[in-house]
Amino acid sequence: MIDNINWYPGHMKKTRELIKENLKLVDMVIEVIDARIPVSSRNPIIDEITGTKPRLILLNKSDLSDEKANADWVEHFRKNGQNCMTINCMTGTGVRELFRYLEKLKAEKNKDSVRNRAYRLMIVGVPNVGKSSLINRMTGRKSTRTGDRPGVTKGKQWLSLENGMQLLDTPGILWPKFEDPKAGLNLAFCGSIRDEILEVSDLALELIKVLSEDYPDLLMKRYKLDDLYREGDCSEETGYPLETENEIALANMEAVARKRGWILPGKRIDYERAGKTILDEFRSGAIGRISLEKTHD
Repeated sequence: MIDNINWYPGHMKKTRELIKENLKLVDMVIEVIDARIPVSSRNPIIDEITGTKPRLILLNKSDLSDEKANADWVEHFRKNGQNCMTINCMTGTGVRELFRYLEKLKAEKNKDSVRNRAYRLMIVGVPNVGKSSLINRMTGRKSTRTGDRPGVTKGKQWLSLENGMQLLDTPGILWPKFEDPKAGLNLAFCGSIRDEILEVSDLALELIKVLSEDYPDLLMKRYKLDDLYREGDCSEETGYPLETENEIALANMEAVARKRGWILPGKRIDYERAGKTILDEFRSGAIGRISLEKTHD
């Protein structure tokens, strides 16, 4: 397993301070997390900073995650007293339900007020979970830059909605060290950590281990494999029995590469191309709807 994924540039520290400074100005915090990794994409620092401030958890990219897992996670958060909804900020699915919920909260806030006060929201989350896409959906225009690279949004931005609500966007905030190495890996799989700080082929190898265990049928279907290599099978490259987890994953990666024709001169496997494509196809949902984390309820 890839160890010691640490990512805490200076702007992350500034974001933490920004959230703390502006928390008193907002009525609610909207925390956007990745539905494929609801645990790994939740920053525990946000719990600490926001305290008792009302919060809504949005499971974004829910079209990319396992449908049953989505329902289980919504139930899990609600059981723990946290409001939660699924959403797809790219297509807009769930945005109408979100507005209805927020309008109800705004009405409750203003029910005893002579003047209709603006309802203010702060949007937080780790990089690349879809905060900017959510804001674009809520405002109906491209108010912030979006992309599939973490760290696109910088600085503080107040944005007004047609219904009088105001949004405070914040840059994505990660934490200095992942106590569980799997959390760092999951974030890397989903693109919340820049690929430049990791070996893409190594990262894809780790992803193949997970998919071979939890979603073998999707992996075989996507890459038209008759079967996956398992312990004791003989490697096509060496002819020796596969014994370790890494050997088995590598054999499966090589099988995918041969099927797709990712071969270099001398019949060598193009591991870089294989790794990049496998990661891209997982992130886009081309392999299928996959949840890397499940509830234990």
